[in-house]
Amino acid sequence: MKPTLKRIRALAFDVFGTVVDWRGSLIEEGRRLGRRRRLKADWAAFADAWRAGYRPAMDRVRRGELGWTKIDDLHRMILDDLVAQFGMRELSEADLAEFNRAWHRLAPWKDAVPGLKRLKRRYVLATMSNGNVALLVNMAKHGGLPWDVVLSAEIARHYKPDPEAYLCVPRLLGLAPDEVLMVAAHKDDLDGAARAGLRTAFVARPLEFGDPAKKDVAPERRFDLNAKDFLDLARQLGC
Repeated sequence: MKPTLKRIRALAFDVFGTVVDWRGSLIEEGRRLGRRRRLKADWAAFADAWRAGYRPAMDRVRRGELGWTKIDDLHRMILDDLVAQFGMRELSEADLAEFNRAWHRLAPWKDAVPGLKRLKRRYVLATMSNGNVALLVNMAKHGGLPWDVVLSAEIARHYKPDPEAYLCVPRLLGLAPDEVLMVAAHKDDLDGAARAGLRTAFVARPLEFGDPAKKDVAPERRFDLNAKDFLDLARQLGC
C-alpha cells in the first residue's frame, strides 16, 4: 500500500454508476411500467435520456437559475419532459411519481455488497453522492448497502464537483481531507475530489452505459488507486 494511503480512515463513494447499475435498473423499471400500462418504448433510450438530463439540471442549480433543488425533484423535471418527448402523456400522476422513485430502487453491481462488507471491516464507509438523503437511504435498504453514514450533496447544498460537497465528508467525520478516499467510476468526479484535498480511487465500470466502448475505464496514474471492482479495491487496501 502506498504510504499516503496508510492515513486513510474513511471511504466516500459516488453511488450512481459506481455502486449501482442505474441504466439496467431503469430499463427494467421501464419495462415493468410498459407491461402494466401497455406502453411500447425504447426503454434503453429512455434511461439514457433521463440520465443525460442530470448534469444540465444540476448546472442550472449551480448557476443560480434554480434555487437549491434536490435530485428527486430534478429527476421529476427531466421525467416530465421525457414523457412528452416519448409520447407517454397517458401516464397518470401516480404512475409518474412511482416511476420517478425508480431511482430509489437501483440494483447494486454484483461485487458491490460483498466488496463493501470487506472494506467496512477496516474503514468507515460513507456515500458522497449528488442523490438526496432519502433516495440514498431507500436505495441502501433496497440493495443491502452497508453504509456507516449517508452523506449527500443535499447536506452541503452544493452539487459535485463543487469542493463544498466533497469537504462535508471529512468535516462531518472529524477527519482531514487526506484521510478520506473518494471512490468513483467517473474521472471528473475524482478530479473534483482531488482538488478538494481527498485521496482518490478509480473503479472501472465498463457496462455503466451498456456498451463498453462508451466508457473510459483506462487506469490513470493521477489517481491513488485503480481497481477493476470493489473486491479488487478491498484487496489493494488489505481488506
